[in-house]
Amino acid sequence: MSEQPGSGQGPTPTEDSVDRHIARWRGKVPFDVPTEEVITRIQLLAKHVQRAKERALAETGLQPFEFETLHRLASRGEPWRATPSELAAELLLSPAGVTGRLDTLEKAGLVRRLRAADDRRRVDVELTGEGRTRWLAAMRLRGLAETAMLEPFAPAETAELAALLKRMLLHVEG
Repeated sequence: MSEQPGSGQGPTPTEDSVDRHIARWRGKVPFDVPTEEVITRIQLLAKHVQRAKERALAETGLQPFEFETLHRLASRGEPWRATPSELAAELLLSPAGVTGRLDTLEKAGLVRRLRAADDRRRVDVELTGEGRTRWLAAMRLRGLAETAMLEPFAPAETAELAALLKRMLLHVEG
C-alpha cells in the first residue's frame, strides 16, 4: 500500500482490478497494454457510474424510465411542459410507449396532462410539483455520487481529466 499524494485519506491500494486483468491476460492474447488499461478502466468506471445512478433512483423511489421522462420535462424549464410526441421523439419511444409511461407517471402524481384551451385535441404534459421534487432529489443524490467518484483528484486534475476525455470523445465522434 502507498499513500496517495495530496489525498490526506491514508493508504490506498496501488493495484486495481485492471492491473490484475492485464496480468491475467499478458502473453495469452495480443493486446496493447496502455490501450487495454485505458479502455477497460473507462468501461469499469461507466459501470460504477450506472450503479450510483441506480442507487440514487432507488432512494427516491423512481424507476429509470420515470426519471428519464421527468428529466426531459425538467430540462425544458418552467412551466416544464412538452407534448407526448415531443417526449416520444426525445426518448426514442413509440407514441404507445410514451402513453404507457405517462399513464404511470400521472397515476403517481408526477405529471399531469393538460388540454390546450384553444385546441382541445392538443395535449401538453406538465411536471407536477411532486414530480419536480422527486426529480430534484434524484439529481442531488446522483450529483453527490458522481462528486464522490472524483474525490481522489485535485480540481486541476479533474479539469485535466475532463479535457483529455473531451479530446478522446471528439476524436471518436468525428
